[in-house]
Amino acid sequence: MGFIREIKKNVHLYILALPGIIFLIIFAYIPMAGHLIAFKDYSFQKGILGSPWAGLKNFKFFFTSPDWLLVTKNTLVLNAYFIIFSMLIAVLSALLINEISGFYIRRISQSVMLFPHFISWMAVSLMAFSMLNTNDGLINRMLMNFGKHGVSWYSSPQYWPFILTFMYVWKRSGYLCVIFLAAITSLSTEYYESAEIDGASKFQQIVHITLPLIRPTILVMLLLAVGRIFYGDFGMIYSIVGDNGTLYPTTDVIDTYTFRALRRIGNFSMASAVVLYQSLLGMVTVILFNWIARRVEEDSRLF
Repeated sequence: MGFIREIKKNVHLYILALPGIIFLIIFAYIPMAGHLIAFKDYSFQKGILGSPWAGLKNFKFFFTSPDWLLVTKNTLVLNAYFIIFSMLIAVLSALLINEISGFYIRRISQSVMLFPHFISWMAVSLMAFSMLNTNDGLINRMLMNFGKHGVSWYSSPQYWPFILTFMYVWKRSGYLCVIFLAAITSLSTEYYESAEIDGASKFQQIVHITLPLIRPTILVMLLLAVGRIFYGDFGMIYSIVGDNGTLYPTTDVIDTYTFRALRRIGNFSMASAVVLYQSLLGMVTVILFNWIARRVEEDSRLF
């Protein structure tokens, strides 16, 4: 009865949300039935329901291989780098842009920060290759000009966590910067006027006014990012790294591993088992960090 009263009370809001709800049901909840493939010996001829049950055989195949721990660690480490550095750069950039007094300079700065977000990863991969190419890449040319030997970047896996982090931050931080800048500009100017009367410096205003007031926004964006910490950016990594087996020790994530298994082996059941494992890890992570966010800031929790 409480649910029906809620619908009647906010019927117009639910009508506005109806297209999004339908989209979510069709493309998020109905496909969840496909996880059944992980427990079956799937074949096209018999279909999902007609295929014989395989129990946990597909999970055993994945967890007994030496790759499951590597791809899980790579996914977690790379996403941790992405989240930490993109959030730090985005918050810092928003604070700096907010201090720009010139209207046009401020607008141009926002546009410059946001522009990389609209560049495809394929274009970024071409830019990366032009800089990291072993023979005539820009970075190797600069190293040789200083009398140093060039680096074979595409056969040196130890450098790639930092390279991928740099590219992700360059492309993603501008989008986050716009969100944080919107949160900062929505703050009341009365706080800053009172602080100026009390003699607070710009740095003190940022530390004691701006950052505490945008903390709920930071926590929400952090929680959304952490919720996908076990989902590697497939488009990014596959566009830039591709099937370069030399770089797998530091760049092979769950998404690329699943795609490669599905493409080379053609085993839908095993690929589905890996995806289900990834989804369960993501669900546990969301619940855990939502609990932490609720303890830190009650209004920042998702549920």
